[in-house]
Amino acid sequence: MKPRVTVDSEGTVTGNTYDKYGSTNPIVRRLMAAFHRNLDACYATAAPTSILDIGCGEGVLTQEWAGRLGSGGRIIGTDLDDPLLHEHWALNRAPNLEYRVMKGEQLDFAADEFDTATAIEVLEHVADPQMVLSEMARCARRWLLVSVPREPLWQVTNLARGAYWSDFGNTPGHINHWSSRSFQELLSCHGEIVELRHPFPWVMAVVRLP
Repeated sequence: MKPRVTVDSEGTVTGNTYDKYGSTNPIVRRLMAAFHRNLDACYATAAPTSILDIGCGEGVLTQEWAGRLGSGGRIIGTDLDDPLLHEHWALNRAPNLEYRVMKGEQLDFAADEFDTATAIEVLEHVADPQMVLSEMARCARRWLLVSVPREPLWQVTNLARGAYWSDFGNTPGHINHWSSRSFQELLSCHGEIVELRHPFPWVMAVVRLP
């Protein structure tokens, strides 16, 4: 299955839709298993009581986290206005989960409204990642949980599997690129990095807010 490039109602490329969580490809399954194990460890460190999930995509992780939070834990997933995402949101539901169309640069929530704010594979898509992180930090009381593709490993991996040759391995919609070091520098502006993990070919971190 090839990824499908997704766009919002204004025609902006929002990313690509590929069922990496349900893939039968053994390499993808192995990579995603490692990704999920490391993300679970980061989640355990934060131990959130409520979550704002920025750029939630199809809502796969958002729904999973809703189940972990239980009925007493509120979770809201936000993303851009993409009809394909709306179809997935209708399927990935939970009693304590709500989806909203919203841009990460301007979040319509009060300060400290959530315990934790997350952005999983999101910041590489946005024009102003610092603004998104600032908004996330404003809305969260304790933690940020963030992951991005680790460069140049991500693009090299794409090239190795014969993908996106015309863009030198860059996935459609990726406009920002971070090494582990530059990602840490980005996050350090907002708090203390208490956990850093490198499941190939990603980098993810838990940030304690001041």
